[in-house]
Amino acid sequence: MSFIIKMKLKLIIDMKILLIILFTFFTSFLFSQETIDKVVAVVDNEIILQSELEFQTSIYASQRGMDPKSPELKKQILNSMIDEKLVYAQAELDSIIISDEEISQRIEYQIQMLKQQYGSVENIEKMYNMTIEKIKRELREDVRKNLMVQRLREKNFAPVEASRREVEEFYYSFKDSLGMIPEKLRIYHIFRNPKTTDRLKKQYFDFANSILDSIKRGASFEEMAKKYSEDPGSKAYGGDLGFVKKGVFYPEFESAAYSLETGDISDVIETPVGYHIIELLERRGESIHTRHILFKFKTDANADLETIEFLTAIRDSIINGTNTFQFYAKKFSEDKETAPFSGDLGTFYINQVDKNLLDVVSKLKQGEISFPKRIDYGQGTYGYHIVFLLSRIPQHPASLEEDYAELKRLADEYKKQKQYDKWLSSLKDKIYWEVRI
Repeated sequence: MSFIIKMKLKLIIDMKILLIILFTFFTSFLFSQETIDKVVAVVDNEIILQSELEFQTSIYASQRGMDPKSPELKKQILNSMIDEKLVYAQAELDSIIISDEEISQRIEYQIQMLKQQYGSVENIEKMYNMTIEKIKRELREDVRKNLMVQRLREKNFAPVEASRREVEEFYYSFKDSLGMIPEKLRIYHIFRNPKTTDRLKKQYFDFANSILDSIKRGASFEEMAKKYSEDPGSKAYGGDLGFVKKGVFYPEFESAAYSLETGDISDVIETPVGYHIIELLERRGESIHTRHILFKFKTDANADLETIEFLTAIRDSIINGTNTFQFYAKKFSEDKETAPFSGDLGTFYINQVDKNLLDVVSKLKQGEISFPKRIDYGQGTYGYHIVFLLSRIPQHPASLEEDYAELKRLADEYKKQKQYDKWLSSLKDKIYWEVRI
């Protein structure tokens, strides 16, 4: 048993949903060429097709450098798929309910993942040869089933924990196969975004106003958005953002959009990312259908230099003993997720650290603070941060004293898996299933 067995459950769930996405989009291309699909298994009211089995086997094999034609591998994958169907069947029996909002949120999350991968909604549509709305419709039922399975697992096994005695038993049982604990780093940072100067903001505002005037004089909103908007996700669709409920957009955007009547166009509205011109197309209850033209805030060399100088001054103050890194992180860091926690990014095994961050911390000794370093965190978006390496624990054999928290997590998962396997066995005794290979 490798020590780095457990990544977070969320990553596992995301991968499963990503496989759903891939299967939904690619199965027809891979297996429809005058091939008659065969049912290879039946579980309750669900079937598993040969094409599904072949596809998931090929994905699993390619990720691990295995032979996708291996009968033993296909058997392993089929058993796993049957297990998933059994859990789904039980979820239906237990009346596990997933709301439309939960399904939509998960689909939107996956679409955002695809946008990060392909750059824009337009590129996704080209890749899969269907509109984004059709992609969402195709995903909906499979995502619902996946979330039902996830919810039932959480309900039955999330509370399961190993006792101190069980952690010790796990450690002594698997001590020889746990291997070495990789080097561990505890990392903090203070992050700042370069600010657009007032001079540049005025230029953007004046330009946005000129576009708004053109629209008021009869220019097409859609054509203006296609030509001038800097929102890559909606630009190609004339700025169309679809139907969205409250809480998705920036508060400033929502305040303006919800105050409009259908067909109205807003004044130039400022949000943290830039200036917007908004048109309300339709309203359904708490959901609104809008389109917009975004004029993004950009920075110049002076803004970058000011940010670097600001972070350098903070670093100097910490080194001189004026105050602590944690104090300045809470006061000045613009990373909203970590600032309340004194800039704490967390504890990482060295092989889990992002390459850009690793380039910084690999040069630091325990207790040192880096000079300001640029960090890119999205398409065309960046900032600067200083990094504090609080602790560096060298690679070492697993021990109950130093690594109890990690060992407990592994023991928890081991206990959950044993109970899960036992539960699955009971499902196989009461829910109909059959292999037809």
